[in-house]
This record gives sequence, C-alpha cells and structure tokens, in this order.
Amino acid sequence: MSIEKINQAKAEISSTSAYKIITDFFDEGSFCEIDAFAKSGKDFAEVVAGFGTVEGMPVYAFAQNSDICGGAMSKAQAVKLKKIYDLALKTGAPVVGFYDSIGGRLAQGTELLAGCGEVLNSSAALSGVVPQVSVILGTCLGTSALNAVSSDIVIMSEKAQLSLSVTGENSDAKYNSENGIAAMVSKDTQQAIATARELMLYLPSNNLNMAPQSFEEAPSDGCGCIVGKVIDGNSAIKLFNDYGAQSRVRLARLGGQVVGIVATKGGKLDCPSTDKIAKFVRFCDAFSIPVISFVDCSGFKSIKSAAKAASAYAEATTVKISVVTGKAIGSAYISFAGTGANADVVYALPGAVISPVNVEAAAYIMAPESMKVPVESQKTAAEKFAEENLSAFNAAQNGYVDGIIEESQLRQTLISALDMLSGKRVPTLAKKHSTI
Repeated sequence: MSIEKINQAKAEISSTSAYKIITDFFDEGSFCEIDAFAKSGKDFAEVVAGFGTVEGMPVYAFAQNSDICGGAMSKAQAVKLKKIYDLALKTGAPVVGFYDSIGGRLAQGTELLAGCGEVLNSSAALSGVVPQVSVILGTCLGTSALNAVSSDIVIMSEKAQLSLSVTGENSDAKYNSENGIAAMVSKDTQQAIATARELMLYLPSNNLNMAPQSFEEAPSDGCGCIVGKVIDGNSAIKLFNDYGAQSRVRLARLGGQVVGIVATKGGKLDCPSTDKIAKFVRFCDAFSIPVISFVDCSGFKSIKSAAKAASAYAEATTVKISVVTGKAIGSAYISFAGTGANADVVYALPGAVISPVNVEAAAYIMAPESMKVPVESQKTAAEKFAEENLSAFNAAQNGYVDGIIEESQLRQTLISALDMLSGKRVPTLAKKHSTI
C-alpha cells in the first residue's frame, strides 16, 4: 500500500468520535494505536485501541467506534480487545474501556459468540491483577454489557444505556446507579472521560505496585462529617453513592496516601449497604489499598449479607484500621472493628459504645436492677448503664480497643498508623479462593 493510502486510512480513523474520545482520555500526544488498520469485513474494525499515559502513568484503553457499523461487536473487534487485555496482563497496566455499541454482528453467528467469550475470559484473567474501568458513553446492551460490568468500576454518562437485555429494559443510568451496577454517573461524555482520568490517580498500576502518592493536603475547611475532617481536602471520590444509603465507600487520600474509606451511618445495615461494603473491601484488598473503617452500626438486617461483609474483612490482608465513632454492637463490632476480623489497629472516640447486644438488652441482662424503673425511664436508664459499663474506656481496659482518640487528634493518629503498618506482610494458606 502506498504512503498516500496509508495516510488516507489514518485520516479516516482519526476523524471518528471514538478516536477523539481515546485521545481526550490520554495525555496529549501519548496515544499509540494498536492494529489501526485491522478490518471487519470491508470496514475497519469497530473499535479504537492502544496505549498511552494518564498524568504520566501507562494505561491501556479501547473505545468502541459507533461511527463504524454502530460499534457492533465482531470477531475483529474481539481480537483487538483480547490483544489489549493480553498486553495489560504482560506489562501490569490498567485497562479502561469506553463502550458505545448497537450490539453485535449477528451474521457472524458462533464466531461472534466465541469472540465475546474470549474477551470475557481475558477480562476475568485480569481481575485482581490490574484495575479495570468501564466507561459507558452510549448504548451497551447484551454481551457487551456483561463484559463492561465485569470490570472493577463502572462509570456511566447520564444518557447512556447499560443492560443485558437487548431491548434496553432497566438500562438507564439512574437504574444502574441505584442498583449498585454503576459506581459513578457523569452528566456527559467529557465529564465521564475526566472522571476516568482522575480515577487513574487513585489506582495502582497492578496488584504488585502501590497507588500513586501525592502531596499531603489539609482537610477542607468547614467540613461537618468526621471523615471530611480526617482525609486530605477535596480528595474523596464517591463510589456507589446512590446504592445502599446506610453506608458510604470512598477512595481518598490521607497524608498523601490513597486509602479506602468505609463509613456506616448508624442503625442496622440493609443488604445493599452491606454488599457494597463487602465488594469495596475486596477491591481494596486485591490492590493493597489500606481500608479505614468508621464504625457506627448496631448490626445487620440480613445474615447472608452480614456473612459477606465479615468474610471480606476477615480475608483481607491489606492494612485495616477501624475507628468506632458511635455504636459498635455485636456482629457489627465483630465484622468491622474486632480482632476477629483481623483489624490491625482499633481506635474509638471517647463517646463510643461497644456492646455484645443492644444497650437495652445489655442493661436487662447485665444489670437487671437498674432497669426496674417506669417504662418511660428505661431508655434513659439503659443509656446511663451503657455510659458506665459499655464505654470505649471499658473496651480499652480489656484490650478490645487500642486507643481512645479525641476527634481533633484522629487525623494525625491515622497517618501515623498508616506509616507504621506500611510494611505489613501476611502469609496466607494455599487455596484458590474463598467460597463466601
């Protein structure tokens, strides 16, 4: 082929929307395309793929090209995607996929199915080895959705569609966000690309590297919540914010170091809130991101979800620091803050309450005489009993809390604990994986 024809082909590909998306994602001038001239029938393959840098860090990415046959999945597209996944596995760099496709080239029949299976298999092999992020910018239905949701974090544009159903049922961003499928929702394509770029600054390249360090920043002024008073200012990335309202999970920085934040909001945790925590802790553990848990919880509404969360914490070998900010009752203390969950360090605020059962039951069992008061006074009597017998100080005396920390000293205490635990090494038993 002559140079003129090659340049003409390059110009044709670089004029597409997918090429613009992928070059906007990478640092200017860093994108190197792979298999640029691969054909799918008479057209170029329906995806732009390659590697480049994001803030100087190497990343692989692909963008389905809706300008070519609607971005439909094909055998040729599957080959390009598999090559990206294989290179990421060899070199240990994250993979970001931008999805916008009308479906698949059904005329290819079983070849198409085999190609989709190979892509899904390659993505599964990468899981827990390098971070994978999916950005849904347009239509992503059927088998493409299966691959997209297999990533660690899903970002959706407000106008995008994501569903296994090819009819588009339950596919909008609101549904996916409220059901824990999309971790983040952006208002448009450009914001979604910017969000994916920012996320790269919080993730390690692979499971053998640490997440990027940054300069320490003071907490934001006027922040009311305890998490905001502890973490570096404006560093929190909210994940699954519309799913499981009784808990919050964040990626943030503390003293310049990336950490995973888990915060419970009091009361008993429902299934979505508990499942969200379990998924997030397993993700952080896979990439050795320290987990700091702020615990205010009186238990769980579902034993199945409780077992998931307890198992995720117990199995995790990453750094785990727990802070009891309110109540840690029974199974909640055991799962999130207890030594049984292998917490490395447990702190408590002075007003924290730690009890094997709720404070009313504890008072009736442990001090029945104190509850022989009129019904309207029993709540006050139980709270007085908890203050005297179920306090953080009592737990510390018995070795179940490592320190009682004033809120004003908590940030520096946590930074010091992270430094102390930075060399943590935990040998594990030989097994494929847990079954919970």
